Amino acid sequence: MSFEELLHQVGAFGPFQWWNVALLALPRMLLPLHFLLPVFLAAVPAHHCTLPEAPDNFSHQDEWLKAYLPLKSDGTFSSCFRFSHPGPLSNTTLDERRHSPGELTGEPLTVPCPQGWEYDRSEFSSTIATEWDLVCEHKGLNRATSTFFFAGVLVGAVAFGYLSDRFGRRRLLLVAYVSTLVLGLTSAASISYAMFVITRTLTGAALAGFTIIVMPLEMEWLDVGHRTVAGVLSSTFWTGGVMLLALVGYLIRDWRWLLLAVTLPCAPGILSLWWVPESARWLLTQGRVEEAHRYLLRCAKLNGRPVGEDSLSWEVLSKIATRERVYRRPSYLDLFRTPRLRHISLCSMVVWFGVNFSYYGLSLNVSGLGLNVYHTQLLFGVVELPSKLLVYYSVRHAGRRLTLAGTLLGTALALGARILVSSEMGLWNTALEVIGKGFSEAAFTTVYLFTSELYPTVLRQTGMGLTALVGRLGGSLAPLAVLLDGVWLSLPTLTYGGIALLSACIALLLPETRQAQLPETIQDVERKSCSSSLQEEEMHMKQFQD
Repeated sequence: MSFEELLHQVGAFGPFQWWNVALLALPRMLLPLHFLLPVFLAAVPAHHCTLPEAPDNFSHQDEWLKAYLPLKSDGTFSSCFRFSHPGPLSNTTLDERRHSPGELTGEPLTVPCPQGWEYDRSEFSSTIATEWDLVCEHKGLNRATSTFFFAGVLVGAVAFGYLSDRFGRRRLLLVAYVSTLVLGLTSAASISYAMFVITRTLTGAALAGFTIIVMPLEMEWLDVGHRTVAGVLSSTFWTGGVMLLALVGYLIRDWRWLLLAVTLPCAPGILSLWWVPESARWLLTQGRVEEAHRYLLRCAKLNGRPVGEDSLSWEVLSKIATRERVYRRPSYLDLFRTPRLRHISLCSMVVWFGVNFSYYGLSLNVSGLGLNVYHTQLLFGVVELPSKLLVYYSVRHAGRRLTLAGTLLGTALALGARILVSSEMGLWNTALEVIGKGFSEAAFTTVYLFTSELYPTVLRQTGMGLTALVGRLGGSLAPLAVLLDGVWLSLPTLTYGGIALLSACIALLLPETRQAQLPETIQDVERKSCSSSLQEEEMHMKQFQD
């Protein structure tokens, strides 16, 4: 008897599975609250150099600014420079000269802000940019906070992928919750930029546990026919988090309180783990028959299946455990030892890099769309809902592989079209950006479901950890790619679209998993390769005979 047959006896999709999905909804919603938080946390409001106070008898603010601040080519005041000496002021007795003293003495006309900056506080009362003056020559440090955060996610993905395959999904999910809570609170209390960067990086490593553990922990309790609906439903909680972030960011304008608000939900999450079941699949691969037996009985009871102690006999479970037990601890090298797993791992790494790079490149760049940051964030969340429906119907009829390749291609085409559209066509620019965001989210939803089905149970978390590692590398580089606009304004968009197109081509090389049972061991994966080859050979022979 296989585990799939055993799962059908206790109920492959019932109240037990619904309860499990509901309990794991919280970490799915917490992820976008932290991953996309830089949209508000690191926002850069309008700013200019700190200037002397205008005299009491001077009421023309623009004239005062013109006297001290140079104009840029677009007619706005410079954010990073001021005149070395103030220019002439009309209707005052302060200075009637037509030229700045710098022009007469040979001194530089403009200088960097010597006394810091003044910020527009109408939209944000405080961000990390205003807290530590991460603007102008220090704007790279502001962008780097997202890079450091995703670097932490990258390292955490490796650690949680390996440890959860070795010590269990549920135990490592507890570690992720506690670590995120402690580090998030510490980050909100940061007294320096260095402290903030270190704690945010470690928070990213802790949050990686959610990305690696939640989806497989849901999938391993489901049969083949219901994995799609549960996977897409679970991904809608991410979309809920994206829209919730727009609301929380609108209500809380101070970065410390905002960070506190998105971290505190970890506390009830820790309590919810009391009811989250460990994966019975994983327990059997580890030879822990007694624990697996207990969870399977609970599943049968909640699903209303008439399964008693005799039906789930110790002998049956022991045979399954003996057949699937792992005698050697999982290793990342196992992902490359056999031909089919090596092929899957290499292709998945490229695809995950492209999906993350394009998604976060679009998600973290909410400027230039003609909307304020709150409306843009909400719109980016709303457009993800129809993308979920697209994924649901597409993976059921076209399959995982074509859906993933198609959504990545859609992302690339939308970004490519945006380069061709004139910047004056604001509505078209916004529409193409939103369409690209929808396709990129559809690709993200598909790649999570697809990858969890490609790897065997004994290496599923390890495989997810490796691919997520490379994916987070793409996520960490995405914010820095925006700085390429200094070379050519459209170069960041071209980069995001080009990487998405490459990933679409590589996705076509992965094996299809639609209506396929989850592989339990490495041998199952390699056996599928042999079966596929035999089927293709038989098909060719039949065509030849015909």
